[in-house]
Amino acid sequence: MLFTQKTAAEKRAGLRRALASDRLLRFPGAMSPLVATIIERQGWDGVYISGAVIANELGMPDIGLTSMSEVVERGRQIARATDLPAIIDIDTGFGEPMAVARTVRELEDAGLAGCHLEDQTNPKRCGHLDGKAIVPVIEMVRKIKAAIDARRDPDFLIIARSDAAAVEGLDGAIARMKAYQDAGADVIFAEAMRDENDFAAVRKALTVPVLANMTEFGKSRLMDADELSGLGINIVIYPVTSLRLAMKAVEDGLAAIRADGHQNQIVDRMLTRKRLYELVRYEDYNAYDQSIFNFAVSDQGSAKSSGEGE
Repeated sequence: MLFTQKTAAEKRAGLRRALASDRLLRFPGAMSPLVATIIERQGWDGVYISGAVIANELGMPDIGLTSMSEVVERGRQIARATDLPAIIDIDTGFGEPMAVARTVRELEDAGLAGCHLEDQTNPKRCGHLDGKAIVPVIEMVRKIKAAIDARRDPDFLIIARSDAAAVEGLDGAIARMKAYQDAGADVIFAEAMRDENDFAAVRKALTVPVLANMTEFGKSRLMDADELSGLGINIVIYPVTSLRLAMKAVEDGLAAIRADGHQNQIVDRMLTRKRLYELVRYEDYNAYDQSIFNFAVSDQGSAKSSGEGE
């Protein structure tokens, strides 16, 4: 049978088991279902779906302009394309605690393995920009509890992200993270940590898994997997990397065609037709299609496979 082999519940349970192993799990960002396919083929641990990428692909900045339905549907499209667990960014939860609860239910139905919710005010800002504002701790705690109460599958991860380091300093952010942990968050997302010292302080203060964001051009020093693993970090995401790689290639390639009048000089930079067909399993779908429709109509009017006897 084509398509994915694992159910959403199996992917969530697998992610829970992987988290319990204490090894670093690496989740590249998928800007599309096709990128999620590449991530799986390369053997990564999971797929991350960035709210910033969803907004940017729609031609908007990452300031909370996307709707719940847009985010859920993009999550569904990507999650269905892979047997890897996918976690998704839901910004501030699209409203008050009841809206957060509805969002979690929708994400469960869409096949996601988890989501993260942040403590910024709305409209929000990219986590690595200045000028952020954060909500009172109690407001975030209510949203976390609403998310936990809403989930039907206990393996669905509720990840609490704190943007407080840039506003209240590291000590203030850690105090918030501990409150979110106490409220029942499964994972703490420590946003915009500066370096290994910040991550070490967070790891020491918490007992639940910690997620690190290795986004380019941000406030965090880009650390390699061995460093993060040595610090006891459990999940690392590379949220916008695939979008940045793709858009740079698109921008440069189109500029070359515009200047030269043809694409002959850049064909070697392109994904070949053969490789694209391999990624989308073109021949497998063709064979599957032929296996389904390989039948004949008997004289009595009943259909039977042309390759089988009665």
